[in-house]
Amino acid sequence: MHLKVFISTLLLLFSFLAFGQKAQKKYSEADSVEVNRLLQLSKNNFSEAPDKAISLAEQARILADSIRYFDGVAVALKNIGIAYYYQGKNVEALDYWKQSFEIYKSIGDQVGEANILNNIGAIYFNQGDDANALEYYLQSLALAEKTGDKLRILTAYNNIGGVYFNKPATHDKALFYFLKALPLSEEMGDKEALGTTTVNLGEIYYAKNNDSLALFYYNISEKAYNNSENSPYVYNAIGKVYNRQGEYSLAITYHKRALAIADKLNGNLDIVQSLMGLGVSYFLYGDLSKGFDYLKQAEKLALEFQFTKELKDIYKELASSYNQVKDYKNAYSYHTFSNIKDTLYNIETDKKLGSLQFDFEIQKKQGEINLLTKDKALQDADLKRQKLIKNAFLIGALLILFITFNLYRNYLAKVKTNKLLDKQKDEIETLLLNTLPAEIAKELRVTGKAAPRHYNHVSVLFSDFVDFTSHSEKMTAQELVEHLNTCIMAFDDIIGKHNLEKIKTIGDAYMCAGGIPVEDDTHIFRIVKAGHDMHQWIEQDNVTRMNNGLDPWGLRIGIHVGPVVAGVVGKRKYAYDIWGSTVNIASRMESNGQAGKVNISKAVYDLIKDHFECTQRGKIYAKNVGEVEMYFVGNEIV
Repeated sequence: MHLKVFISTLLLLFSFLAFGQKAQKKYSEADSVEVNRLLQLSKNNFSEAPDKAISLAEQARILADSIRYFDGVAVALKNIGIAYYYQGKNVEALDYWKQSFEIYKSIGDQVGEANILNNIGAIYFNQGDDANALEYYLQSLALAEKTGDKLRILTAYNNIGGVYFNKPATHDKALFYFLKALPLSEEMGDKEALGTTTVNLGEIYYAKNNDSLALFYYNISEKAYNNSENSPYVYNAIGKVYNRQGEYSLAITYHKRALAIADKLNGNLDIVQSLMGLGVSYFLYGDLSKGFDYLKQAEKLALEFQFTKELKDIYKELASSYNQVKDYKNAYSYHTFSNIKDTLYNIETDKKLGSLQFDFEIQKKQGEINLLTKDKALQDADLKRQKLIKNAFLIGALLILFITFNLYRNYLAKVKTNKLLDKQKDEIETLLLNTLPAEIAKELRVTGKAAPRHYNHVSVLFSDFVDFTSHSEKMTAQELVEHLNTCIMAFDDIIGKHNLEKIKTIGDAYMCAGGIPVEDDTHIFRIVKAGHDMHQWIEQDNVTRMNNGLDPWGLRIGIHVGPVVAGVVGKRKYAYDIWGSTVNIASRMESNGQAGKVNISKAVYDLIKDHFECTQRGKIYAKNVGEVEMYFVGNEIV
């Protein structure tokens, strides 16, 4: 069971409480009442009949568009996105939310913008991309505070706390935000908000092994939800506490309550989590047959609906259970399955490339119109020539010469136009190659899509500037961006020299990889050397900065190696990205490193130990992986 899935799913529901009010001020009731009725019906069908919810919202969108009721159009697009979200179709949900966001922005509805930013953050959050999730949640919070919208402020507090909940090191920050959300929930008298905030507080205290406080907040949440569609989450959470306390019968009771509500509402994720909870509880209770039965049911549903994170937990429980009954063959198989990769929909957009693609499509259509116009002109000229020939041979001859001249002139214009289009095509392809690997760009041009690929051995490097926030407070915006851009361009040159693939930048963080999209055997050595070169460049730059009386910048670098999934995401604006636990561990290597050092995992150390001097540091805990040993890389052995 994952706190983040619950938070984002619940908080999506918060955004529909007053969609009709603004429209009432702008349009007559005759114009908007039918749109609002369809939107309310759509909302009522989100969980039980999402396909029907989509159909109703689409009817509302068409009607609202016909009467230029833009608030209604924005909410309809948002509703369609939420219905897709309930079906687990995150790519489609994001597409409709982005359309809704643009409309809210065009009409100056900052409350609507805050809603959509929160929902987009929820997608990133559910897929494990904490950095992007936090960025969208903070944008949503800023707009909510600007408009004084307490409901969205409360939503943002809960979601930001959810991000910090993912790392044990930041649990205190999570607790801080959840405690800020609590008085707002009580002040507003919103039961759903109170239920969300208190179940989150319960999860924090459960993680801190404080069962009494966990149960205290879970019980408040249970009463607030009052057997609603969100109650399965808190019932399963209470079941976890009783399992840890050895009260297995009570745990089974609460998991069954969760399952009954989830079954009634067709909440597939809640059903999977409830079945998994029952499986674990029955194993602890000693009823192995029922334990296997519930876990197998959970596995089947998780596979069907592609609940990757739950599936990994189920596989771990099955591996442990088979090990207990000494069925080592199945235990090993499920232990292997538990290493399946998380699916991540990364929608980090490249606005410049998207704009160029849009311009190119417009130019192409205009070219087709021009050609049609020229053809029509030629046809008219030919008809005129035929009429003139009937009147006089001389006039006809002169007309032929005139037409020939025009044809030649048009031909020259066409040649010039084609050269211009070829030049623009070359420029667009160059920009595409600057955004995507050459092999991926070629596949997109030829087939219109790029299939995701699994790579068994990829090195991943993360870098991040130490105390970047402190630096930003001491510099003007222009100075900060200019210096950061200088650093990023230097890093681009370095990874280009070492034949590595840049993945993306997120704020002041930089991410690159080796061994993709073309696999090779030397990428691990090249990426370690690149890390050293990045530190050397920063050291030289810091000398210049200190000579000019400026503060030096410190850089942390972390590297890990392992399997990843790589591919292109997005429907209209492409982004090449990589996903999997390898990426998460590389990020942990960076965040637990030191300025001026290249921090690596044991997997990297085992490959380079005969080529570089390394210093053992100790171990850290990585979520879903366990303890990972770390080393600092020293000089190359010659």
